[in-house]
Amino acid sequence: MSARSALPVIAVAAALTVLAGCSATTSAGSAGSAGKQGSGGLELVSAGTLTTCTHLPYAPFQVKKGGKVVGFDVDLIDLVAKDLGVRQEIVNTPFEGIETGQDFTIRKCDLAAAGMTITPARDKVMDFSDPYFDATQALLTKPGRNYRKVEDLKGRKLGYQKATTGGVYAKKHGQGVELVEFEDLGLLLTAVKSGQVEAGINDNGVLFDYVKENPDTTVTAEFDTGERYGFAVRTGNEALRKKINEVIKKARSEGSYDRLHKKWFGTTAQR
Repeated sequence: MSARSALPVIAVAAALTVLAGCSATTSAGSAGSAGKQGSGGLELVSAGTLTTCTHLPYAPFQVKKGGKVVGFDVDLIDLVAKDLGVRQEIVNTPFEGIETGQDFTIRKCDLAAAGMTITPARDKVMDFSDPYFDATQALLTKPGRNYRKVEDLKGRKLGYQKATTGGVYAKKHGQGVELVEFEDLGLLLTAVKSGQVEAGINDNGVLFDYVKENPDTTVTAEFDTGERYGFAVRTGNEALRKKINEVIKKARSEGSYDRLHKKWFGTTAQR
């Protein structure tokens, strides 16, 4: 999830005009306009709005329910927006555009909140907040199948989501395994449930959330990859990065982080 050369001004304007229609809600201002809103005079892509790029579905971090995008990440960034005196607008976009930093290059959003692991490669094309969630990789399959590691699937199909750390792990450890790539998490989960693939690899939080509502699937293994999620901003956008850190730190100290964690995961966060 290479720095890219700037697009010509006309091309940028055209791209932003098209992208304005991709957001989950309607912006109060033009997607190409920048405005100063909230404390610290932060420059935002759209005046009065904190625009967040994500990739759906990725429950319980972000998922669309009843026509509205909700989730753990959504609630945390709502705290940031509230502190700035603006509203959050969510843009659903391919994960590849987020993790390569392209969405920041074309000013598609102010930040990315997508259950995204902080990695050295990603850190080269964007700036991350302090870690806000610990994660690791896990294996989803059907009950009665005792796969404990990727290598156990030799000769069988293992699904992974495009441009994710799960895919990286599968490629590293999947010698002799038939790897199948999926564009998003929803397609991956459906493939496991329907038997299109023998198992799927992804972050443990989303897989355990899926199993709660789908008892015909189970998580058989977790791999200690030591991953940590971060919210991302355009490289050099230190004002917004600091504001996110400040708000999340405050949420942890006053208990609202734990309340949100319990709301979406059923337990308070482990220290």
